[in-house]
Amino acid sequence: MKKKLIAMLLSAAMCLSLAACGQKADTPDTTDPAEPSGDAATYTVGICQLVQHEALDAATQGFIDALNEALPGQVKFEEKNASGDSNSCATIVNGFVSEGVDLIMANATAALQAAASATSDIPVLGTSITAYGVALDIDDFSGTVGGNVSGTSDLADLSKQADMITEWFPETQKVGLLFCSAEPNSSYQIQEVATCLANKGIETKEFAFTDTNDVSSVTQAACDWADVIYVPTDNTAASNTEAIANVTVPAKTPVIAGEEKDLWREFYKAFASSARCNLHVSMHYGKNGHHLLESVAKSLGLALAQAVRRSGNVIRSTKGGLD
Repeated sequence: MKKKLIAMLLSAAMCLSLAACGQKADTPDTTDPAEPSGDAATYTVGICQLVQHEALDAATQGFIDALNEALPGQVKFEEKNASGDSNSCATIVNGFVSEGVDLIMANATAALQAAASATSDIPVLGTSITAYGVALDIDDFSGTVGGNVSGTSDLADLSKQADMITEWFPETQKVGLLFCSAEPNSSYQIQEVATCLANKGIETKEFAFTDTNDVSSVTQAACDWADVIYVPTDNTAASNTEAIANVTVPAKTPVIAGEEKDLWREFYKAFASSARCNLHVSMHYGKNGHHLLESVAKSLGLALAQAVRRSGNVIRSTKGGLD
């Protein structure tokens, strides 16, 4: 029966998790005619989420919704949030192990590391994980974790992110790499991006914050040094996009982020504030985040063009002119 649950959970996680666009780990074998069908069986799933954040919240909710649809009334969920504390992840997961849950869903790297350390018997599914090999310290990672751990990855093409910096800002000479030192996946990403930029003759420097308390000061140091700032897919950075934007926007330092969907709101907030205008963005439908944001940018461009277009001798502005 447990194998059937694992199969359904893994399928749901890979299909509906926000991290499902990256590499996949191995899928457990679900064929075992000796086991009962388990149609009336009930299961307990422990969910450990590192921090409350829109992207992670959506991944957890999508996971729950899919399982409730696949196994209506048969799955009990125990949701726990570590509030950004890695030690709390260990406490939460150890509690799940003591309770003997049927499966652990680990949302974010610290949660996965805690689950992998806590049990080798209970199946563990990870989501919102950038690089499993880095997170679990696996040498020569081939894409398969093995054992009781599987899940989805959200690792983007880092070389293309480096290319974006030089394409958008061709005069760039120095790039500040802004990340949380407590997240090994972030360290991996900036090392890869730094290598790509070095091959282009661009100097890089690491600016690492340890937690939310020093995000602003470290970001300011990065702005003072760099022409452009690069932020990888980083849970702590994603939870502090407003703090980062509050420094980079006044400093007029461009930011290239690995997690575009976490920064767009701050960009448009800063835009509206600087332009001193009312800006309303509404997405009525769509699923692909990149295409949604692209449509918003194009729509805003058309709206601005209409707003400042001359009509006779009149500029269509509530103040009668533009600063």
